[in-house]
Amino acid sequence: MKLSIGTLRPCTVPSPKCVSSSVHCSAVKPAAAAATLGQRWTEYQGARNWEGLLDPLDDNLRDEILRYGQFVGATYNAFDFDPSSPSYAKCRFPKSSLFRRCGLPHTGYQVTKNLHATSGITMPRWAGKAPNWFSNQTSWIGYVAVCEDEDEIARLGRRDVVVAYRGTATCLEWFENLRATLTHLPGKTNVDIDEPEPMVAKGFLNLYTSGTKEIRSLREEVREEIGRVLQSYGDEPLSLTITGHSLGAALATLTAYDITTNFRQPPLVTVISFGAPRVGNRGFRCHVENCGSKVLRIVNSDDLVTKVPGFVIEDEDDDVSNKEKDTVNVAGLPSWLQRRVEDTLFQTQWVYADVGRELRVSSRDSPYLTGPTTNLATSHELDTYLHLVNGFLSSECPFRKTAKKMLSRRSAEKAPVLR
Repeated sequence: MKLSIGTLRPCTVPSPKCVSSSVHCSAVKPAAAAATLGQRWTEYQGARNWEGLLDPLDDNLRDEILRYGQFVGATYNAFDFDPSSPSYAKCRFPKSSLFRRCGLPHTGYQVTKNLHATSGITMPRWAGKAPNWFSNQTSWIGYVAVCEDEDEIARLGRRDVVVAYRGTATCLEWFENLRATLTHLPGKTNVDIDEPEPMVAKGFLNLYTSGTKEIRSLREEVREEIGRVLQSYGDEPLSLTITGHSLGAALATLTAYDITTNFRQPPLVTVISFGAPRVGNRGFRCHVENCGSKVLRIVNSDDLVTKVPGFVIEDEDDDVSNKEKDTVNVAGLPSWLQRRVEDTLFQTQWVYADVGRELRVSSRDSPYLTGPTTNLATSHELDTYLHLVNGFLSSECPFRKTAKKMLSRRSAEKAPVLR
């Protein structure tokens, strides 16, 4: 999801060159930091729900978030946004050179599978004569990449598999974003009698499960490739990291749920999402957590997309394990009407719940993103998210003064990654 409909590349942050989010997370780390990352990799992947690592933000975790953000950036750089191009909505680069041509020559990972998303919207007959940008039903959405470099595997402490998704780019993807009513998940699920049945946004689910005669659904592509990876490397220490921005962040959460519920003894499955919209209801949240998926949402307080769709369920208790005090938050309503809304909305298809742990940043904290008005589109950009994570220290000291200098140095070390 983006805030302006179109096929242009994501805009860059309107800030000095030194804070462009061409962030470089060097694969070469000090020996002590590398040892800590490798020895504690399960913690950094969320095995303990990132307790003690988010506020203040642990330096190793910051680097890992930025590194996965670069993998998402590659999905934008590799996507053909030109509707006049014969390869519109496809990947511009072959798998063997995708990272290098996107400005990431030293990741240690190899792309093993291209992934595609198909809209489930039934097109009218006349759509066959419509421009390609309007009628394109299936598009390249991202990739699967496996860490194959022995030095990088040693640094990480395990072999890592990345699934990366881009945000909204095509017309039909926009239409799917607007299909925000909750719908039941396919297949049978074991539901706690005290929790509502798991439901997710209809449009997101359609993009994950729809396919054509020529191209299988995203769900089928992911299952096939993850099955192959588990068969090849299942005896090794293994992690599966699913990352995405905007629409891609929603698909990442659905992918994590799908993998943990359809594979026996899957590896540690972690979601690192940027600017994610809401995906499902409280039942879906409980199901994701019970299945073992670990979700870390990077949220910009000034990003409107993270506040939609629907109404949200908020926990009065900060303890993520306590789900007994959920209330529907509808701003500006008197208490008597609030209670009536709660009784009504819990039975509707518009009550959503945020999933996982949250790392909250804000454009207003950065001295390089200030202006007379808040730029809503810029607040949602992946570039902005990487810049804010780079500068974030803690809730007490939200932006470090050295961020500008560090970004300038890293920009000089390597060509820009994100445009």
